[in-house]
Amino acid sequence: MAGRIPQNFIDDLVSRADIVEIINARVPLKKKGKEYTACCPFHNEKTPSFTVSDSKQFYHCFGCGAHGTALGFFMEYENLDFVDAIEALAAEYNLDVPRENTGFTNSPTKDDKQPLYDIIAKASELFQQQLKSSDKAVAYLKQRGLTGDIAKTYKLGYAPEGWNFLTGNLGKDKTTIDALVSTGLLVQKDDGKQYDRFRDRIIFPITDRRGRIIGFGGRVIDDAEPKYLNSPENAVFHKGLELYGLYETRKAVRKLERIIIVEGYMDVVALAQHGIEYAVASLGTATTKDQIQKTLRTVPEIIFCYDGDAAGLKAAWRALENTLSIIRDGQFVKFLFLPEKEDPDSMVRKEGKQDFEKRLDNATALSDFLFDTLKKKTDINTMDGRAQLAESAKPLLAQMNDSIFKDLLLEKLSELVGMSPQKLQQHIISPARDKYQAAASPARRSDRHVRHNATRTAIALLLQFPELAKTKPVPEEFSDSELEGFSLLAELHSHTTQDTGITSIALLERFRDNQYENSLLKLMEWEIPGIEEEQQRNILFVDSMNSLIKKHRHQRYEILNDKQTTQPLTTEEKQEYLSLLSD
Repeated sequence: MAGRIPQNFIDDLVSRADIVEIINARVPLKKKGKEYTACCPFHNEKTPSFTVSDSKQFYHCFGCGAHGTALGFFMEYENLDFVDAIEALAAEYNLDVPRENTGFTNSPTKDDKQPLYDIIAKASELFQQQLKSSDKAVAYLKQRGLTGDIAKTYKLGYAPEGWNFLTGNLGKDKTTIDALVSTGLLVQKDDGKQYDRFRDRIIFPITDRRGRIIGFGGRVIDDAEPKYLNSPENAVFHKGLELYGLYETRKAVRKLERIIIVEGYMDVVALAQHGIEYAVASLGTATTKDQIQKTLRTVPEIIFCYDGDAAGLKAAWRALENTLSIIRDGQFVKFLFLPEKEDPDSMVRKEGKQDFEKRLDNATALSDFLFDTLKKKTDINTMDGRAQLAESAKPLLAQMNDSIFKDLLLEKLSELVGMSPQKLQQHIISPARDKYQAAASPARRSDRHVRHNATRTAIALLLQFPELAKTKPVPEEFSDSELEGFSLLAELHSHTTQDTGITSIALLERFRDNQYENSLLKLMEWEIPGIEEEQQRNILFVDSMNSLIKKHRHQRYEILNDKQTTQPLTTEEKQEYLSLLSD
């Protein structure tokens, strides 16, 4: 149901999330003292400067200044907006995101994508029903060696012949038509009329990480063209980001070790039919960097599987180029080339699971495919040929992250061309730092070095230890104070008293996209000295608050004293002025 996400759900979710667990699943962490470290995923570096605090549930990079919570990491690393990040984080813990029409002040606004998800789900149900009742479609799948069970697992369907199957079953009201057109299920002509995009095709639903159907692939039963037809890009479906079968693969295999990336939907289903349940497919295009990155976050090993013809070799090379800028130490990428005119579907039906998996085990390593391909283009027995080989390899190695694997590729190249790795490195220009590194300034790199004063200390303490709100109340009049930081302190205190038991991270998330967000992020990571014990924290907070109250009263005295020289004070102001005089 569309609507706001309740604030208490967001609070509970970010409090439940374990930032070490979340990040370690995507960026391998090493324990170092009280914190965990890694090479930053947001800029290139050899020496780890990315730290994750288990106690604070916070990450920080000293190299580029990136910092935030588990939710913030999800948004940046997965390139998600706030609502999608909430849903993705909830999926990590098998939680459904509740919705309500009237929400809390800070809740995200209404999700206008839900009607699209709903209409796609309804269309999928119709296609599945049609498959059961179509002798022609069932016969085709049986002829391809597929069973009813595998069709059910992948929710295969059938779009019947005709031009208005969907509108005839889902309705022709404007809301339905608009949703069907928006998702590409209906094609709208220039004269305003619509017709079904998928007709007389086997339907392969494409799901996202949460199992929601976001689009379809349709395959013809006969020899018509095009063989495959996909949903067009729309608000919920971006084919360069998704992989067919990834959700089903993660669901079927508890501990995934590797994933095969193939070209066709039928290849994925056929391999699963034969017990190889770890295949996914790109969506009718070359495998993108986003798709490769998503796969390497799921497993440490990818095997690209292509036909052994010229088209397959070309697709494999593009996959290699897109992999180099992403791959890191501990990740493995291989290439399997099948005999000409064979694909995974036909091959696994001929050989069976055992023999096909032997092919996978003997797949060509990325390094071998890289240099074997480059060597075919030149004669390395000549000086000119070796120079050409080095020149061809330079832009490929230049885009790689600094890593042991990159160093080993350089050593291999040095053997082939007869030049030392050090000299080769001088000719390879590393990629420019990304947006974080480019924007990083000396001040930003030293975010943890916060200047000490009573205001910052009080805010940082209350943010990091919300329970301190009980030790010393923040005066209500701070919310209207012109003194820097006083209104923020009052707002923090208000959240802690309205929601007793709120965690530090949940409190911080209340200020996302707020004018105070950056300041609070810095104060969250500030290591306040001398507060290891609860009593020390209490004393420091009380002392800081007393100092701020005194500062606030002094300012009010100055304001009222100046005012009375030019105009009379109100009754309330007179009472306040007399109270201040008695201090």
